[in-house]
Amino acid sequence: MKEELLKKCENLDSPDIMSSCRVLLELAEKKKDEIPEEDQTYLEMAENLKPSDVSKVLELALKIRESGDIKDAELKNAASKLIRAIEMS
Repeated sequence: MKEELLKKCENLDSPDIMSSCRVLLELAEKKKDEIPEEDQTYLEMAENLKPSDVSKVLELALKIRESGDIKDAELKNAASKLIRAIEMS
């Protein structure tokens, strides 16, 4: 399923999906202490987001949604919303 989603989002240029990506990245920036092993500046990525970056954000969303260590409901909901938007595209 992950591979199908990644293939689906290659150069995907949907305003809804780009918006969901930005929301997730902005939340990730605020709560990055909860996201292990990430040293990227999410806010910078959100500001410079391109359709080709959607797959990177999807990977982050999948990691957040599936992580047992991340308990923040707002962050998990944003990840799930992005995944659903890509599934439905």
